[in-house]
Parts: sequence; structure tokens; C-alpha cells
Amino acid sequence: MRKIKTVITLSCVSLLVACGGPATDATVPEAEPAGATSVDIGEHIVHFSAQSTDNLPPEVARAYDFVRSKNRAMLTVSVLEKGTNKAVTAEVTVKTVNLTGQLKNVTMRTITEGDAIYYVGETSVANHETLIFDITITPEGVNKSVDVRFKRQFITN
Repeated sequence: MRKIKTVITLSCVSLLVACGGPATDATVPEAEPAGATSVDIGEHIVHFSAQSTDNLPPEVARAYDFVRSKNRAMLTVSVLEKGTNKAVTAEVTVKTVNLTGQLKNVTMRTITEGDAIYYVGETSVANHETLIFDITITPEGVNKSVDVRFKRQFITN
């Protein structure tokens, strides 16, 4: 029995030696960068994000009339003047669909907090649902609107 164990051990060691160990030029693929959360639209920078309303602190949800839930998604958009980072008034509309093409109703509203201006909207989401947000932004004083598209998957369980 001892002889069998020795043969097995030597065989394993031989295989390990034969493989040469890790390659010296082995490369590890870099992680994909997270999706963009802002876009330069000329004279302005648009910041956008989507998250579960469950992530909002209770006092913030109450103050701004949000329903805190893992099954509710909130879109936030802000428009800043490039160079000064001053908040800019804008017309912001959004069309949202999931991956099956189902239209999700998101009505945007404006929240002003000091010098900051946020455009927010919320909608329902299901577990593992991915939403595609098509946002149209027209900053005040600009005649041309700009479209921004991003997608976000929501995990609700």
C-alpha cells in the first residue's frame, strides 16, 4: 500500500513539474470600467444615475416624497455649466424601457436644494430587470437638445 502512495505522489509531482508552473508572461485581463455617469455636451456636463429608492436614507425619502423600496428605481439627472460647475436649469425628459421593450413610466420633476438643481423620476422594477434610459436634455438658453442613453440592472432580492 505504501508503494502505491509513493507512486501516486511521484506521479503528481512529475505532472506539476512538467506543466512548468505559471507562465512568466501571463496577463490578467483588466476589469471593464463601470458605465459612464456623466457626459460632456459642449458648454455643459450632464450627470446621471439610477438606483433603488431603498438606498435613500428615510429622512431624504420623506423630505422629497419618494417611496423607499427595492422594487422602485430612481433616476437622477443634473446639468452643470462647464468650467464653473454651476447648476443649470434645463428641460429633461426621459423614455425608459426594459429589455423586452416594455415602456416604463418615469415622470421627471425638479428638486432645488440650495444652488443645486436635480431632475428626478421613479418607476417600478422587478428583480434582475434591466432598464434602458433615453434622456433628452435641453439646457436653458440652448436651442439644441442632446440625447443620453444608459442602462442599469436592478437586483431587488
